[in-house]
Amino acid sequence: MHWADVIAKEVAETCEHPLIATGISPTGIIHVGSLREAITGESIRSAVASKGKDVRLVYLIDSFDPLRKRYEFLPEEYEKYTGMPICMIPCPCGGHKNYAHHFIQPFLDAVDSLEVHCEIVWTHELYAKGEFAKWIDLAITKRQEVIQILHEVTGKDADPNFSPYDPLCPDCGRFCKPKFDEYEFPYLGYECKCGSTGKVDIRKMEGKLKWRLEWPAKWMIFGTSAEPFGKDHAAAGGSYDSGKRIVSEIFGGKAPYPISYEFVQLKSGGQIVQMHKSLGSAVTGLDAIHMTPPEVLNYLFLRSQPNRAIDYDYGMGLLDMTDEYDRMEKAYFANEFTEAEENNVSAYVIAQHNHVPESLPLQISYRHLVNVVQMAKDFDNVLEILGRTEDMSKATDFDIKRLETRVGCIRFWLDNFAPDNVKFSIQPKVPEGIEITADEKSYFKALAARLADDAWTADSINAAVTDVAKDSIGNKAAFKAMYRILIGKNMGPRLGPFLASMDRGFVVERLQQASQ
Repeated sequence: MHWADVIAKEVAETCEHPLIATGISPTGIIHVGSLREAITGESIRSAVASKGKDVRLVYLIDSFDPLRKRYEFLPEEYEKYTGMPICMIPCPCGGHKNYAHHFIQPFLDAVDSLEVHCEIVWTHELYAKGEFAKWIDLAITKRQEVIQILHEVTGKDADPNFSPYDPLCPDCGRFCKPKFDEYEFPYLGYECKCGSTGKVDIRKMEGKLKWRLEWPAKWMIFGTSAEPFGKDHAAAGGSYDSGKRIVSEIFGGKAPYPISYEFVQLKSGGQIVQMHKSLGSAVTGLDAIHMTPPEVLNYLFLRSQPNRAIDYDYGMGLLDMTDEYDRMEKAYFANEFTEAEENNVSAYVIAQHNHVPESLPLQISYRHLVNVVQMAKDFDNVLEILGRTEDMSKATDFDIKRLETRVGCIRFWLDNFAPDNVKFSIQPKVPEGIEITADEKSYFKALAARLADDAWTADSINAAVTDVAKDSIGNKAAFKAMYRILIGKNMGPRLGPFLASMDRGFVVERLQQASQ
């Protein structure tokens, strides 16, 4: 049984109306690793839904978090906004409501393509509606108990000055020091470094719980049944451990089923690349969505147990992963797979979020499609070129839509992340400046005559190329010469399928030109 089904079974059996929660703090650039939480949450939601349960997935945007510092990717003027809630900081590009919207909205727009069926909730709006008021009151009135719990859970010295709630100064817009001796529900006294003093109303967006209190308060607000979160929160003495006790002993509730996951590692050329919201990233979550077919991106995160790290290789590894997805798809519909492949086939099924195709979709080799995209001027031309080597007569609307999505992903990948060795362009004529020997000219002339009459298939073309070369310049020199007159490089795509994808007349004419 796949891990998502195991968790879903537990949740479905213990909750009448399950709610899965997940979320993110958009304090900086959203990197590809952030997708794991959203996809994991959706996989549990869809698995619970498949058991007939009325289940919801809530995606929480922690928009009331403060900007800790001015990150390197921000203009110098943002120094003046440090310490302020990100929902109250201007958008860096001027095109969004605020700082938080700037970093999360493109991610939310694109995540729809992954079919993550979630309700978007902005944390600052929960504060503004008074949803946290009851839990803020309990955190303040039971502050000494909270301090003792944090001491016991973390092993750190008890801090008698610990504040579970930080008022928001109305003058400078930063979180400041509370005066608990001036608390009488719903008003709490405060004093700020800027010199401002007064009272805030805990029923309004005038202050914020510390994370170790805010998280269990969210569990109470939503009645959270299960929640995926990073391994840092799951560490001994971490925020989940303290949250379990606070939600039980302070708030009178129950902690959700924990789904702790390992982090995603970005790879390039076999090397691990650092990712963090505060540092920026070579590949953002939006980049990953743009260059990875959505079904493949789902599969990537679902094929591994949550407690295992995932490598996201945005180079040739992306092609390998798509080919693997297609193999598992074929194995599922043929019902032929090994015991070792069983988990990956299950991951394929769950990646469809309860919308598995009725029959095996049209499959075009992804590597071949990478070549075709570079040969075509638009999608209609892609279909025309594919028609020379593939049977497209039975392609459904679903097949064409998926193919168009994959073509878009490939174009984005080629423009932004593909290694140079896979890139090429077919030259409109024999490239200028290349030297062609007399032996090569003779070879081109003989090959042109052979290809003019042979069957136009990858196998027959490959046989012709090697047969003609056998008694002249040899295979290695022949392949190198062919690439040079077609794309101006010494190597390129597999020659048989590559030539078969072209118009016969074009190839023969190019050979004749090169033989002059």
